[in-house]
Amino acid sequence: METAPRICSAVACNLDADILAAVYPLLEEGRVEALEWAFDALYWAEQVPEWFEALLQAYAQAGRLIGHGVFFSLLSGRWTPEQQQWLQDLRQVASRYQFDHITEHFGFFTGQNFHHGAPLPIPYSAAALRIGQDRLLRIADACRCPVGLENLAFAYALDEVRRHGEFLDQLLQPVNGFIILDLHNLYCQLHNFEVPYEELIALYPLDRVREIHISGGSWEDSALTPARRIRRDTHDEAVPDEVFELLRLTLPRCPNLKYVVLEQLGPGLRTEASRLRFQADFGRMEALVQPQRAGLAAGPGNAFRPPLAPLTAPAAEDGQLHAQQRQLSDILETAGSYEEVQRRLHASALAGTDWRVESWAPHMLETAVNIARKWKQ
Repeated sequence: METAPRICSAVACNLDADILAAVYPLLEEGRVEALEWAFDALYWAEQVPEWFEALLQAYAQAGRLIGHGVFFSLLSGRWTPEQQQWLQDLRQVASRYQFDHITEHFGFFTGQNFHHGAPLPIPYSAAALRIGQDRLLRIADACRCPVGLENLAFAYALDEVRRHGEFLDQLLQPVNGFIILDLHNLYCQLHNFEVPYEELIALYPLDRVREIHISGGSWEDSALTPARRIRRDTHDEAVPDEVFELLRLTLPRCPNLKYVVLEQLGPGLRTEASRLRFQADFGRMEALVQPQRAGLAAGPGNAFRPPLAPLTAPAAEDGQLHAQQRQLSDILETAGSYEEVQRRLHASALAGTDWRVESWAPHMLETAVNIARKWKQ
């Protein structure tokens, strides 16, 4: 491969037949400048095909392979054996492939099964901050490369939306970490809470943005407020025009940007028409990225190298936060009606705490119930 451009146009590519069928023509044309791989989706695969191994190694050796975690549940209040195993597996996979960086999702998983759940927000409390900072340091210790977090699409209340960028900044400071600014996630919040773009983007530390995601999603009608539609980050449709406009507006504001990544899940790429649309979306993304390279410095001002010191203390935990998360998950998954959800929440250990359940928007609490039940097994 040639020397990587200052900002790379990339795709999220996993061992999925439908994704690979959509991506292959772009790879064949040499247009995919970097590859994002959900590495933990293959932790349990008995064998990785040789051709996929060769693809990963080609990008790794060129310094253009980036890893995206899915299953760690970064902000769970309890440290679990599954998290410990996840880190051990990451250490092994990072020694096999040279990642340019590793990322994870903000939030915690609902559900009893570690690998089946919905990532949902946590209270912006001192306990959550301490746990998140601890977990990020452990990820950096395992992968020995820059570490980042993706902004969350879902929120319960407008105040939470406004505080999200600042809390991400606080979480990332000890590890000198970066943000994946997922613009479809941002679009969800702009629509669901009717916030102007300029107001919300000003609340993010854009100098921490090293990677941008663009993707599509879906609409969900609200039974509580029939005139309202909720935007969901389901990754199963093409990129909407509004997200391309957000990309155009945001690109010049991120001085340390290195990757722009197009994402779509395999179930949304099963037809030839959907694959052609994916390729067209990639071309549209390329056309916005390429002009931003002109006049940029040779390298970013912050390479986001983490401080690597021995981790001797046990993993941070908070029993109260863990109990609250378990109680919230149970309420969302088992309550028979919205009224029951509200009644149980206000009688729970979350009431009158940093969770601020009293201010949760009804249409977003309704959406949280739908998300949790979708993933419940």
